[in-house]
Parts: sequence; structure tokens; C-alpha cells
Amino acid sequence: MSAPVMILCAHGTRDAAGQASVLAVAERVRQRLGVEVRVAYVDVQEPHIDEVVLGIPESADGIAAVVVPYLLAGGYHVHVDIANAVRTRPDVVAAPALGPDPRLIAIVRDRVDEASVHPTATLVLAPAGSSDARSQADTERTLDALRLAWDGPVRVGYAAGIEPTVAQAVEAARANGEYEEDSDVAVVSYLLSPGFFQDTLSKAGADHVTDPLAPDERLIDIIADRFRDAGGI
Repeated sequence: MSAPVMILCAHGTRDAAGQASVLAVAERVRQRLGVEVRVAYVDVQEPHIDEVVLGIPESADGIAAVVVPYLLAGGYHVHVDIANAVRTRPDVVAAPALGPDPRLIAIVRDRVDEASVHPTATLVLAPAGSSDARSQADTERTLDALRLAWDGPVRVGYAAGIEPTVAQAVEAARANGEYEEDSDVAVVSYLLSPGFFQDTLSKAGADHVTDPLAPDERLIDIIADRFRDAGGI
């Protein structure tokens, strides 16, 4: 019996570099695992996750496909959009989101080092932002892990949707005395790809802004693990 198809389900973006980044990750997964990988989206782009699931031939004797959310936290898109897309397909299963995961923290730390951030700087972890409590809980777990991995102060600021915004978090870090003459405030991108949200981070008034998490082989490791753990291979 052939291996199940992987459906790599991203958010979607109008940014050409962001679109290319998702496709490059999908291709790298294909190379790594040697399985068919189809890309789907929950917003902005086509094909939508519902359409891609409908296009998977039904299997009566096993798993036909595994949906791996190319998302960093388990919020509405995971628990509603993706869950609804597979609800009537027992042969198509959904894996958890990529985060929280200690390998994501390792990538974040590398991005901080690449940006030459002072070791006592205040870090502002900057995820996309979601009003979904499950997504916020995942972000809090990631924030706690980053605090353990960094000697300086760590805050959170959201790129969109909810407060504190990234700009508010940067302002608060300076106003509350976390910023010193020999230190910096760094916005730490907790985003997968370039796009509107990443552009928003550069306007928050920080001394440094780190790059998105992709490309990185550890992301491929996490995606592969989510696929395997859900019964993919």
C-alpha cells in the first residue's frame, strides 16, 4: 500500500515571496520523505483546504491523506477550518500545528544571533495574533520557553488582531526601564514566511527585527514528525 498523501496546509498570503517560501518548503518535504505533497490554504489563496481534501481519492483500508498545518499555533484555522474539512473523511486525518516545539525556539535563537542582538536585549516575541484562546495558550507556552532560553527580558507583541501590538510591546519595554544604553529592543519574528505581517514588524520601532523562521531544515523535521505521528508513514 502506498504512503498517504501529505496535505501541507498554510494560511495563505498575497506576498509573492511568502507564496514562494511555502512552495519551497513543500518541495523540500517531498524530497525528504518521498511522498506526494499537496499544498492547501485556509485563507487568501487557492486551493482551499476543503477543495484539496475533496480531491483525495477515498480509501477503504487505511489513511489516504494527512493534513499537516503549516501554522505555528493551534487556533481557529486548525480546530475549525481544517477540522471541518476532514470531518466527513475518516480516511483523512489532521495533525497538530507545528508549535509549540523546542526546535522552533532553537530557530528563533538562531535568528536572534544572526541579527547581532545584544545578549541583554529585551526580546519581543511577535506571532501573527489570534483571538482564539487555544492559539494564545500555544503562544504563552512558546513565550515561557523563550524566557528560559534568553538571559534578558522577554515580552510578547502581536502583528495583528489582538493587543499588545508589536509597537505597543516595544514602547512598553522602553518605558518600563528594560531598555538600557548598552542594550537593545529586538522584535523576534514568530512567523514562517515573508509577507504583510513580517513587514508590520519592521515598523514597530525596535532596534532589530529578526527574519522569519523559514527556510530551515528543523521546520522540515517538525513537519515530517507531525506526518509520521499522525500515521503518514
